[in-house]
Amino acid sequence: MPAEQARQIDDGGGPQEWFRSLPVVTRYWLAAAGGTTIGANFGIVQPMKLIYNFDLLKSNFEIWRVVTPFLYVGKFDFNTLIGLFMLYQFSKQYEAGGPYNTGAGGGTADYAFALLFAICATVLSFHLFGSFLPLSPLFARNLVFFVLYIWSKRNPTHNSSIWGVAVKGKFLPFAYLALNVLMGGPYFDILHGIAVGHLYYFLVDVVPQVYGKDVLHTPQFLIDQLGIGEYVTPVPEARLGGGANRTGGAAFGGARNNVTGLSAPGRVGAPADPAASGGSGQATRSRGHDWGGGGRVLGTD
Repeated sequence: MPAEQARQIDDGGGPQEWFRSLPVVTRYWLAAAGGTTIGANFGIVQPMKLIYNFDLLKSNFEIWRVVTPFLYVGKFDFNTLIGLFMLYQFSKQYEAGGPYNTGAGGGTADYAFALLFAICATVLSFHLFGSFLPLSPLFARNLVFFVLYIWSKRNPTHNSSIWGVAVKGKFLPFAYLALNVLMGGPYFDILHGIAVGHLYYFLVDVVPQVYGKDVLHTPQFLIDQLGIGEYVTPVPEARLGGGANRTGGAAFGGARNNVTGLSAPGRVGAPADPAASGGSGQATRSRGHDWGGGGRVLGTD
């Protein structure tokens, strides 16, 4: 096949284009989780090197053990495949649908902060309650169900389904929990993920409304890296058609990087606050959370 035809097929789609189309945090989380799980199952790295172990972390300075428990999904079986699919589906839906606004316009930086909060809360609770609760030192499913729970709070009336059975968004985490119990599968990691998710929801949604205080704020370093609103992936200049304004390209990014030949990463501004202009609609705070709904129907692209 001529090289030109091969390039045209590649430009039309394929795994690379699918991967590039994913929201940025979901993209790297899925890649890291998939790579870690595959590496452990093919013997590239020992699974015991990936679990959370504070003693080894402290004595041998194995700092990767803070992150790898959230990436290694398990040995190759049906449950692991389902876990990776749920990670992809739930993370994509929540990140693309508008996370709770904790200072970055309800965008990518806010989602990255939510995951950082969940990681810290999970590790802390493992230290506090791990001695008398059946908490596993692998936290990937905990993090997935954290994301699912906060998605369900943002999208309580959205229609979803499990194996063809219609379920409202607000009941979806508990439907998965019941399914795991009925099938005799592990479920305490689901409970733990839901508990951490409820803590996050309480701090970013309930506390500001009831007590008038914003407790959680996205750190400035995440905003500096990911911007306000949705992150727009840099697009090579050759793919922009000579600098034409296209979504994800120079139209959002502005300046061109003369060293790499890429458009600067785009930054989509936070939604305007209708209260500030006397309009109506969804009010978005500069700090705190997003009062409105949003998101997409779970299980659809």
